[in-house]
Amino acid sequence: QVQLVESGGGLVQAGGSLTLSCAASGSTFAINAIAWYRQAPGKQREFVAALRSDGSPVYVDSVKGRFTISGDNAKNTVFLQMTKLTFEDTAVYYCRVARSGAWTDYWGQGTQVTVSS
Repeated sequence: QVQLVESGGGLVQAGGSLTLSCAASGSTFAINAIAWYRQAPGKQREFVAALRSDGSPVYVDSVKGRFTISGDNAKNTVFLQMTKLTFEDTAVYYCRVARSGAWTDYWGQGTQVTVSS
């Protein structure tokens, strides 16, 4: 199993910034991609960003130019730097890992991001 712990969320004013962290532990062998998802109240969980197996980032259109995903492979940690936050970014943010190219269904408890207008 893989344990995922997200942190760094909080309350921020619109236009502000936050950096989220996700630490993976347990059976972290073969992890070759990691992603951030978010779930707003009353909405389905949606993809936000990922570091692909080749290390390249990919983002959902709504966060391009505002969010940056990065990782520390040695520590099995991934970060999501979020800038120019808007009310629409309010959600619980989760990370997810892929092992050997297959996305797993391990989820952490998430970290709440609340953007006030």
